[in-house]
Amino acid sequence: MAFGEVVSKVKPYLAMVFLQFGYAGMFVISVASLKHGMNHYVLVVYRNAVAVAVVAPFALWFERKVRPKMTLSIFLKTMALALLEPVLDQNFYYVGANLTSASFASALFNILPAITFLLAIVLRIENMNLRRRRSQAKLVGTIVTVAGALLMILYKGPSLDFVWSKGRSHHNTAVSQNGSNSLKGTLMLLGGCFCWSSFFILQSNTLESYPAALTLTTLICLMGTLMSSLVALVAERGSAKPWIIGWDTRLLAVVYSGVLCSGVAYYVQGKVMKERGPVFVTAFNPLCMIVTAVLGSIVLAEEITLGSVIGAAVIVIGLYSLIWGKSKDHLNQPSEGSEKKGEFELPTAIADAGKSGRNNQATTVEIP
Repeated sequence: MAFGEVVSKVKPYLAMVFLQFGYAGMFVISVASLKHGMNHYVLVVYRNAVAVAVVAPFALWFERKVRPKMTLSIFLKTMALALLEPVLDQNFYYVGANLTSASFASALFNILPAITFLLAIVLRIENMNLRRRRSQAKLVGTIVTVAGALLMILYKGPSLDFVWSKGRSHHNTAVSQNGSNSLKGTLMLLGGCFCWSSFFILQSNTLESYPAALTLTTLICLMGTLMSSLVALVAERGSAKPWIIGWDTRLLAVVYSGVLCSGVAYYVQGKVMKERGPVFVTAFNPLCMIVTAVLGSIVLAEEITLGSVIGAAVIVIGLYSLIWGKSKDHLNQPSEGSEKKGEFELPTAIADAGKSGRNNQATTVEIP
């Protein structure tokens, strides 16, 4: 196998691993900024504004000749994408993570592949044949993943100490302090998971008719900035104080999440999604959970409970089964190259009977 073929096959995996490390940093930095007084409505606005400023020049230059014409259908889909992710999901996540913890939020978001898989089945994007082993693996993995999430929610257990956290006093999170805050934060995170899954499904569908990924990313972030600005102005009743940020973790959270987790992430997810589908893109969250738990324990001194560890382990087992089933699906699909070859090459041609044969018979000529 040539080196180029190996790189081509490994590229989607490397891209998603890179994004999970990026998301882990965002989880920790954003929670730190919220603890220091950052308003989550304002954070969403600034985050998407930064993403527009970074991605728009690349979209204008690299896609100036290949950008499809904007239609009403594409415009409405882009509006829906902006509402689902920049407005609803990001606000739900920031509120939920602030009421719980960065590690709990990232661990609970591991049910994202299961929700995406269920939505894909309902919308007939995923094919299910329970007589086949790969379909059974995907179904069992989904059930186990949901069970692990429920275990995390219902069972907390004692706090665990690790090598880097011995002798340090933990910040008690809202999960252990207040049951109502814990429930509210969990519901917010679950709402964010559903919105994010819906975003992946709709983004995959939109890219089929509007393949300019950079331009679509710019439009999503631009519309998200406008929508979230209206939400922030109504929520804060025109107060100017929440909009003022300094040279601290609040500014770092805005720039980091805007550049990496909105601008770069939307583009990379879209490119991988066109090749492997939305379920594959969401199947790498366990890595983000592990990195976030370690960083949250080190940077934010967050406590890690036994229930979170057991639930996360169950979720990882379920996701392994789901990813295995998806990998078998990919191996059983016809290659993209063969599909494109079939689209652009004519296998046969019919010659005129008067020119190629007698008795009004057509001659079939093979074209390589």
